[in-house]
Amino acid sequence: MVSLAILLLAWWLDTRLGEPARFHPLVGFGNYAAWLERQLRRLPLAARWQGIIAFLLAMLPVVPFAFAAAIFSGGFYVLLGSLVVYLAMAYRALREHALHVYRALEAEDLPLARLEIAKIVSRETAELSEGEVCTACIESVLENGSDAIFSAWFWWLLLGFPGVVLYRLVNTLDAMWGYKNTRYRYFGWAAARADDVMNYLPARSVAWCYSLAGNAKQGLRCWREQGYRWKSPNAGPVMAAGAGSLTITLGGAARYHGVMQTRMTLGVGATPVAQDILRALNLVRLALWIWLAHAVVVCVGIFLLFSLIERGFV
Repeated sequence: MVSLAILLLAWWLDTRLGEPARFHPLVGFGNYAAWLERQLRRLPLAARWQGIIAFLLAMLPVVPFAFAAAIFSGGFYVLLGSLVVYLAMAYRALREHALHVYRALEAEDLPLARLEIAKIVSRETAELSEGEVCTACIESVLENGSDAIFSAWFWWLLLGFPGVVLYRLVNTLDAMWGYKNTRYRYFGWAAARADDVMNYLPARSVAWCYSLAGNAKQGLRCWREQGYRWKSPNAGPVMAAGAGSLTITLGGAARYHGVMQTRMTLGVGATPVAQDILRALNLVRLALWIWLAHAVVVCVGIFLLFSLIERGFV
């Protein structure tokens, strides 16, 4: 139960403070990873091996400190745990970025909305229509809600300090190197596969909670019928469940790095409008409470089971 209390404290810190404007540890880690990439690309090795070595060298200096932090107890453990989880999540930042897009659309300033959405998506945004901006924004809210909040919480509850630190570092490397373009298709293979593995279970717990937070019947059906066919094994279930739950349509063609990609359609209903961005944000918030409620039930169940085992009833 202490771990759950730490999640709530970290969430409170994030909503009050947001991401640190300066000296964020992940910025330093990203700079270190970029330096590693420059050095490893000079080696006379295949790009995949360069990426594997870079991935291991990026992880090795940091992970031991996470295991060492797990030995602390008492009030210091609570404070340190809350700080680490707070730094690993980005609820307020995700919400603020989406609201900037929404406000630009409400002001009928499509050029500004395109500039704002470009900050949180990797597709080309200069020629997006209003509906495409809304689609891109909601896709980012649903997918990054899973990556930047739920998965960090999942690994904190499962493995504590080592789990949440390992997850956040892997996810950061995937964000830097996990592109399927000429530069990173092979170099980023290790980071992308590690991120797929670490997000597999969290993403499905998110798809379940997204479904329950809205139109559950449609969310579960879209997850079951559409999620596995998306290009990403984890983003697919999350976005399909979210789109179905909101009864909107996501996906469709999008241009990445100069190449137009034909993406399948996710969800049911009409193309999203600006107001649906607010609905998506509310869906994520409600899903967080649903996820926490499930976590409480699981933790209480485990506690009762071990109590029964200690007393010889099981």
